[in-house]
Amino acid sequence: MTIDMTQVIVALIGLAGVVLSTVIIPLLRAKTTKQNWENAMFWVKLAVQSAEQIYTGTGLGQKKKEYVEKFLKEHNIQLDPDQVDVAIEAAVKEIKDAAA
Repeated sequence: MTIDMTQVIVALIGLAGVVLSTVIIPLLRAKTTKQNWENAMFWVKLAVQSAEQIYTGTGLGQKKKEYVEKFLKEHNIQLDPDQVDVAIEAAVKEIKDAAA
């Protein structure tokens, strides 16, 4: 009785492909996304701090937001408008909490 190793190798390659596509690739994407978000948050926080120093006084929230959006665009930080809003709010809260 002879076992055809070609069939076994093909089956193992197929199994490796399934594992790669269902487990490893999603893990790598999640890690990259997390790193991208952390990088974006670093720049958002920096831009918010700059805006807070440039625009002092009350009622200047829109100017500060425009400054942050312009800063992110100039530095090629790509976030959709909802993500920008969330990131700005998180950065402002973090800054206020650190000051308290």
